[in-house]
Amino acid sequence: MQDETQSITRRASEPVMVGNVQIGGNAPIAVQSMTNTDTVDAIRTAAQIAELAQAGSELVRITVNNKAAAQAVSQIKEQLAKMNVNVPLVGDFHFNGHRLLASVPDCAELLDKYRINPGNVGRGNNRDAQFASMIERACEFGKPVRIGVNWGSLDPEMLARQMDLNQQRDNPLSAEAVMHEALISSALESAEYAHQLGLPNNKIIISCKLSDVQQLIQVYTALAERCSYPLHLGLTEAGMGAKGIVASTAALAVLLQRGIGDTIRISLTPQPGGARTEEVIVAQEILQSMNIRAFTPAVTSCPGCGRTTSDYFQKLADEIQSYLRTSMPVWKSSFPGVENMSVAVMGCVVNGPGESKHANIGISLPGSGEAPIAPVYIDGEKACTLRGDAISDEFKAIVDQYVQENYAGKQLSS
Repeated sequence: MQDETQSITRRASEPVMVGNVQIGGNAPIAVQSMTNTDTVDAIRTAAQIAELAQAGSELVRITVNNKAAAQAVSQIKEQLAKMNVNVPLVGDFHFNGHRLLASVPDCAELLDKYRINPGNVGRGNNRDAQFASMIERACEFGKPVRIGVNWGSLDPEMLARQMDLNQQRDNPLSAEAVMHEALISSALESAEYAHQLGLPNNKIIISCKLSDVQQLIQVYTALAERCSYPLHLGLTEAGMGAKGIVASTAALAVLLQRGIGDTIRISLTPQPGGARTEEVIVAQEILQSMNIRAFTPAVTSCPGCGRTTSDYFQKLADEIQSYLRTSMPVWKSSFPGVENMSVAVMGCVVNGPGESKHANIGISLPGSGEAPIAPVYIDGEKACTLRGDAISDEFKAIVDQYVQENYAGKQLSS
């Protein structure tokens, strides 16, 4: 477990255990992700789960949309055990979850959490019975449940009821405000019904997801004031590339700064052929940039300008950042606290030496017209000067030595 480093005052919430991960209470904000493989393909799904866990996803959600997918859960668990991967698995259920959990008890027992969408659990008279069936399975096997409301699949009966109530007001609310209230009411009423059915409050997590930044902030701010359940944050259907990253960051940063949120997922559309792990890295970077959690040593690097016509510092910054992230799976068990280390890779004399002195380890590369030397600073003091064609390897060796000397033998805080 990572050390908690945030100074933000967190909203109080009741802790929920999902496998070996605590959500809410005083636990660090957990990062989670979701596979995009066909769950029926147990080998590929397990491989992607392992990849996401290796990247730092502390929970992984899988689609359980038919009986074959439900039956594959046991095979996926077996494959993960062979790979020594012990990440909690969350089953994502829509429309037919009540049938799948009842007909494939192994799935119900092996999953660490169920995700239920109140808008997709049934219609009319069937809704309560089908929702109750899923909650009964959760109670039977002692599983927590995320009641995940989404504005793209909001319960139409709930929305219609809120619209009727709004019409009776002396000063009716806007359609947007009514929709917000319908989202929140759907989540809270479903949670209360689950509690009446026997699911303890410490087995319930809530989310109310939208794809609009400002509306997401408004809904979660109101939701946080009305309940003490742990809240799962995420901008749904965030988009691809820079748009998805910026929109997710804009929304979640505001909420996290207000102390709202106990676990997060970044719902990025992957680039064609792109790595699914990008959403994990973005989630970690949001938390780390806000000094809420530390996951990997931070690299400070300049954007470049007319003084840095060579791209060498860019290549070195990329190499070092990749090297640090690749090294972390080994480092985090052998060198506790190394995730808090800072590294600077700068491109010229303007800010290079000063920024390097602020980092644990920094290198100031020569800019255009500067002497072809690269001073290295360790904890604010100049340690050596590198030159020639082997700067990258020599700097990595200095980083390795620093890690060995400063983090070996430290004990993780309990």
